[in-house]
Amino acid sequence: MTIDACLPSRFNRRIGQAMHDYSMLADGDRVLVAVSGGVDSLVLAWLLRFWQHKAPIRYTLKAVVVENEFWRRQPQADGSIARICRQLERIGIAHQVVRGWKLQADQETCYHCARNRRSQLFELARQEGWAKIAFGHHKDDLVETFFLNMIYSGNISTMVPKQVLFGGNLALIRPMAYLEKDEVLEIAARAGIEAVENLCPLAGNTHRQRVRELLAELYAMEPGARNSIFAAMANVREGYLL
Repeated sequence: MTIDACLPSRFNRRIGQAMHDYSMLADGDRVLVAVSGGVDSLVLAWLLRFWQHKAPIRYTLKAVVVENEFWRRQPQADGSIARICRQLERIGIAHQVVRGWKLQADQETCYHCARNRRSQLFELARQEGWAKIAFGHHKDDLVETFFLNMIYSGNISTMVPKQVLFGGNLALIRPMAYLEKDEVLEIAARAGIEAVENLCPLAGNTHRQRVRELLAELYAMEPGARNSIFAAMANVREGYLL
């Protein structure tokens, strides 16, 4: 299958629309791609490499795998990292593996682990002069985060397709923000991308997983709910909130 056949036009258009709507990439950009080994981040690496061939601008890419400290405790950790790197090599993207910063015993939670890895990415970007970090979050992730924050944090917010930080010195971008999870999986199947097993002992037993199951029940009852909720996040009527 050719590279163009791996990315049907209906997906390509929405990726391009998200990039355009939020001005995600500019000529000369240096972009770190955060890769965990999950299907989403590996598809993102593939997509950004694909766009390098077709975009009217030039940008530099490097994938970064921050080794989760919990992974290092598993005997299969080295094999999992090797499988991630082999896929990145096949995609043709430069990559680097860095050891995750150590967590304190009272910080061994999903929240602290994610914050720790993100802080390490920020520091790497600062040290090496990368202006943007790309994450593989998609539409379902944004909707799930919206519900996570309402249910568990008592606020109305979500991840945004582009977030500028540190006085404009760094931007986080999410080029797959307009794609649904099933569509990401279809691209992965077409491109021969395989997720590497998540070795975290908390995987599958998190608040996010519970929200995901709740939303699956909602979508089964109201098939149009996903798109309506996503649209609502950009259509906030502040005068009708407390």
